[in-house]
Amino acid sequence: MTWLALLADKAIRRELLTREEALAVLASGDDELMDVVAAAFRVRREFFGRRVKLNYLVNVKSGLCPEDCSYCSQRLGSAADVLKYTWLKSAEVSKAAEAGVRAGAKRVCLVASGRGPTDRDIDRVCSTIGGLKAEHPGIEVCACLGILTDGQAERLAAAGTTAYNHNLNTSGGHYAEICATHEYADRVATVGKARDAGLSACSGLIAGMGETDEDLVDVAFALRALDPDSVPVNFLIPFEGTPLAGTWTLTPQRCLRILAMVRFTCPDAEVRIAGGREIHLRTLQPLALHIANSIFLGDYLTSEGQAGQADLEMIADAGFTVEGAAEQTLPAHRASHGPAQVRTRHRGAGTDLPANA
Repeated sequence: MTWLALLADKAIRRELLTREEALAVLASGDDELMDVVAAAFRVRREFFGRRVKLNYLVNVKSGLCPEDCSYCSQRLGSAADVLKYTWLKSAEVSKAAEAGVRAGAKRVCLVASGRGPTDRDIDRVCSTIGGLKAEHPGIEVCACLGILTDGQAERLAAAGTTAYNHNLNTSGGHYAEICATHEYADRVATVGKARDAGLSACSGLIAGMGETDEDLVDVAFALRALDPDSVPVNFLIPFEGTPLAGTWTLTPQRCLRILAMVRFTCPDAEVRIAGGREIHLRTLQPLALHIANSIFLGDYLTSEGQAGQADLEMIADAGFTVEGAAEQTLPAHRASHGPAQVRTRHRGAGTDLPANA
């Protein structure tokens, strides 16, 4: 039995990898890549079958953030050409979410820029969530509002919020290299607040920010310790106008190895391929579905994603099914965005999502 088969067996038993095993996945050669994917697929299939969960993101407050996270187009001092607007009204959020829900998204993620919400902001978001749940009773709602203070997570839970997202992003040892306005411990504490309030914890990472293999293993192990229900894996989008502009260190093969390492480390978590998948995985996106069981459909916060219809075609062509959908009805083909481009969103731009309802 190969070392990767033994690793898959260990993950299926929910046993924690050793650091050496996790590092070995990241250091595996190109000749082993398909074996890595196949071993990770065994784990994915054990816990999630061939289902793919669709998530849809609504940017409810964009730009003008006081934090200095190096990777973010909305950071303090950013010169990136991105949308800037204050809180959307509830009706605007519901209208924006409608496209994703009709296309098959099971979860709508409401994201706001900023260090964290005020109590008045929580009031606003709770009202918005109430309206969204009234229109779509079965939809999951994930809030991503930044660092929480005491009592805020409980209020979100009482309003019907399903989950709270707050990514660790990188290792504790590397965190000061990408952000100076808050600490790694603040992020860990917020995930804990959400979980303690009964919200489904959602926390992940961003790869491609100059971290080492050891940093990637550190953050994966830290996530395992937090035990989030979902783990988004983002790949750096190097926006012009940010400190990490021009940072292109990832290859499609490395992205697959990172996803596999996360799958082995968090075997029964919803591993979500998130921002940057189109420009870094490129033509290997379908292989990533054999490791991850969740994706964002359509656009991201300040950049355009792959055409929504192309996502659904990719899922079907790879032999997977959309979670919660008995049958997918795909409209006529539309070209997806180029693989090596970073496109920023502009207000009023369409999301190119098909209606399958």
